[in-house]
Formats: sequence, structure tokens, C-alpha cells
Amino acid sequence: MKKMVALSLIMPFLALGLCGCVPVLLMAVGGIGVYAVSKDTIQADTETSYEAIWDASVKISRTKGAVLQEDFNRGYIEIDARPNKIWIQLIRVSANATKIRVSARKYKLPNIELAQQVFTRIFEESKRLD
Repeated sequence: MKKMVALSLIMPFLALGLCGCVPVLLMAVGGIGVYAVSKDTIQADTETSYEAIWDASVKISRTKGAVLQEDFNRGYIEIDARPNKIWIQLIRVSANATKIRVSARKYKLPNIELAQQVFTRIFEESKRLD
């Protein structure tokens, strides 16, 4: 019985490690509060200005593929990076805080690794710009 309880407590962490979500957990420890919202989405609240995150998102999205939609006021970017689709959503929380959400799919299936990669590049670029 004790083994079953211990195993049930450990299994979620093992599952996260096996599905490629370990970088997300490590980044959360680093202090930016990153977490996976769904199987294809990474989200974080950051103490970076909306403009810096937007500029970084535009720069990174143009290196990833064809930008289908780009709207500064709505904070929305859609990218066609064949065979992947990437969506970036920015929400202004305050003057110096922004919520960033990156989703990615490949052949209509979740691609959390690509979402993590794009999120990390945007975050690193925004820190350089801010």
C-alpha cells in the first residue's frame, strides 16, 4: 500500500520528465514562473515591458517562418513554419509586466518542444532589448 501511494506521488513528475517538460520545470525554478498550460502551450508572466516582448516576438517569428498575422494592439502573432504552426499571444498585465503564451502544432498535433524553443528565444531576446 505504501509503495502504491509513493508511486502515485512520483508518477506525475516522471511523466513530465518523459514528455519533455523538464525544461519548463527548471525555468520555473529560475524565477520567471513558466508553466505548460496544455500539451502544446507554454505560458509565463514576466517583469518585462510589453514593447520589449513584442519586438522580440516579431524578430523571432520572422526567423521561424512566414508571418500570417501580426497585431500589436491585440498582442497576437501567427506563424506558418511548415509543417508547424506557431501562435504567440501577449497580454499586458501592467506597465512593466507581460504575460506571454506560445503554442505550437505540427500536422495538427501538439509540439511542446517547439513552443518551449520559441518561448525561450523570445524571452532571451526581450531581455537583451529591455
